[in-house]
Amino acid sequence: MSQTLIQGADIILTMNDADQELKGADILLENGVIADIGEGLETTGETINAAGCVVTPGLVNTHHHLFQTLTRAVPAAQDAALFGWLQTLYPIWSRLGPDHLFTSTQIGLAELALSGCTMTSDHLYLYPNGGRLDDTIHAAAEVGLRFHATRGSMSIGESKGGLPPDALVEHEPAILEDCIRVVDTFHDANPGSLIRIGLAPCSPFSVSRELMRETAVLARDKGVMLHTHLAENDEDIAFSEANFGCRPGQYAEELGWVGEDVWHAHCVKLDGQEIDLFAHTRTGVAHCPCSNCRLGSGIAPVIEMQKAGVPVGLGVDGSASNDAGNLIAEARQALLLQRVKNGGDAYSARAALRLATRGGAEVLGRGRECGQITKGFRADLAIWDMSGVESAGSWDPAALLLAGPTRVRDLLVEGKGIVRDGQLATLDLAATVARQNDMVRQLMA
Repeated sequence: MSQTLIQGADIILTMNDADQELKGADILLENGVIADIGEGLETTGETINAAGCVVTPGLVNTHHHLFQTLTRAVPAAQDAALFGWLQTLYPIWSRLGPDHLFTSTQIGLAELALSGCTMTSDHLYLYPNGGRLDDTIHAAAEVGLRFHATRGSMSIGESKGGLPPDALVEHEPAILEDCIRVVDTFHDANPGSLIRIGLAPCSPFSVSRELMRETAVLARDKGVMLHTHLAENDEDIAFSEANFGCRPGQYAEELGWVGEDVWHAHCVKLDGQEIDLFAHTRTGVAHCPCSNCRLGSGIAPVIEMQKAGVPVGLGVDGSASNDAGNLIAEARQALLLQRVKNGGDAYSARAALRLATRGGAEVLGRGRECGQITKGFRADLAIWDMSGVESAGSWDPAALLLAGPTRVRDLLVEGKGIVRDGQLATLDLAATVARQNDMVRQLMA
C-alpha cells in the first residue's frame, strides 16, 4: 500500500459540490486515490509539508496542439488571423517527423505540469514524414500526466477547396483504419487510466462531410469521445454558411456531432440557438481565451454558455497561437475577458479556477473521478507556495488567479510526484529544451 500525506495546508480549495475551502487540513492519498481529508491525519508513507500553501485539484487542459511548441512566435504568423496564420505555418509543419512530435509533446507537457496541470488532451491532426499519434503517447508516458490523445485528421487539401496543402492531407479510408488501430492499441477506459483516445477531424473546413459522419459512428462504436474545432471566428462562420448552407452548430447536429461524448474547441461565435442546442445535448466546449485574443477571434460567451448548462472547460490551444502553455495563466485570462465583456462583477477568481479544474474534467468525461479534492477521487493535486513575491500582501490567498504564483511548487498525478519543489521530476528538462531548440534551428535553416 502506497501512502502520501499532504499536511497542514493553509487552504484547500476542494471544488466539491459544496465549494468547501478547508483551513489547516490534511489530505491522505492511498494507491492513487484521495483516501481521507481532515485534521491530524497520519501516515506511514511520505509526508509533504503544505504549510504556507494553497492546494487545488490539478488543473485540466481540454485543448492543445502540442506539436506547435516547435513554432512559437513565427514572424510571418505573428500578426495574422486564423486562416492566414494556418497557411503560413502549414509549410513548416510539413517538415516535422516522429522525433519532432515526441520532443515537442514533452516540452508542452512539461510547461503544463509546471503551471499546475495534471490532465490534458492533445489534438494532433497532421502526420508528415512517418509521424504517428504513437509518438506523442510514448512521450506523454515518460512525463506522467493524464493524457487524452486525439487522432486528428485532414482530408481536403487546397486542390479540393480546403485550407491545408495537399501534401498534409490523408486518404479517408486510411484515416479511419488508423483511428481503429490507435483506439484498439492505446485506449484505456478503466477508472484512473492515464491514457485515453479520442477521434478528432481537424475542422469542418479540412475534412469532408462523410468523414465527419463516419468518424462519429466509429467513435460511438468504440466508446470514445469526439473533438474538433467549431465556430472559432467570423471566417469560420462565413465558410460554414457558404459551403454547408447553415451555421456551424447546425452542421454539427446534422452530422451527429453533439452529445455528452463530444467537445468542441473555441465556440467563440455560437449564437443563442447553438448555445441552447449544446446545453440540451450536454455538448462540451473547450474555451481558449489567450489564443482567441492572439488571433483576434473574439471573446467566447462563457457566462451565457454556463448559465444555459453547457459544460465548459479551459484550453491553452497550440503554442503557435497562444504562444504559451501556462494553464493557470490561461485561467486568469478567462477571468479577465469575461469581466471585460460583462462587467467587473461578472466572473470571480474562484469561478475561473473551477472552469480550469472541475469544468475541464467534466468536459473530458472524467468528472466523476477528477477535478475535485473529494474522498474517492483520483489523487491529482497542485500545491501552490504562497510565500513568494507574487502573492506577498495578498489578503485572500484562495483567490489564486488574482495574486498567486503561476508556477506550481508540487504536482501529483495518481499520487505520484511529477513536480517537486518547482522542478519537473520525471524528465531531464534542460536536455529536452536543448534538443527542441536544436530542432527549431534546423527548421529555421
